[in-house]
Amino acid sequence: MTNSNDRVLIEGQRIRTPRLLLRPWADQDAAAALSVFGDEHVARWLAPAVDRVPDVESMRALMARWAQQRVAPPSGRWAVEVAESGEVIGALALLPLPPDELDLEIGWQLAPSAWGQGYAVEAGHAVAHYAFASGADEIFAVVRPRNARGAATARRVGMEWVGETDKYYALTLQVYRLRKGDLHLPGPVGF
Repeated sequence: MTNSNDRVLIEGQRIRTPRLLLRPWADQDAAAALSVFGDEHVARWLAPAVDRVPDVESMRALMARWAQQRVAPPSGRWAVEVAESGEVIGALALLPLPPDELDLEIGWQLAPSAWGQGYAVEAGHAVAHYAFASGADEIFAVVRPRNARGAATARRVGMEWVGETDKYYALTLQVYRLRKGDLHLPGPVGF
């Protein structure tokens, strides 16, 4: 499927924005992925879904497990790459939330060196477009109550806070939701 939605170009599993390319993970991405999943400032918010990754070999093993998981669209995992430089700066996932796997969770993780530049919001918008173009009606983000950065990103993506729950991951989490009709579409920008 090729779909252009203002600032988002969807070509199969590859999603482009003016500044980013979201693409499937490749084995050569392990060191860059470790700069995200091995960083204590990022990993502290990911457990129990993902524990802090200690080294490149462990990162490769985790990426191999991701590759073996069969998820149906719109679910997926993407490396977040700066289009201009090719540098992998983060990860984005759209996966069913445990325990019932009825709700779709969007999650973004960026290397601290990429924080504060709007990349997480841009990637979040892009995957929301992908999810809705693939038939999803709504997506959720779950955020630990003290994760102010994660909550702010969810709000900037256009998600609304709907409350707290302990339904997911056996933790008390803030829940944010974005419905297809509420997706903010910025003005057209050429590639």
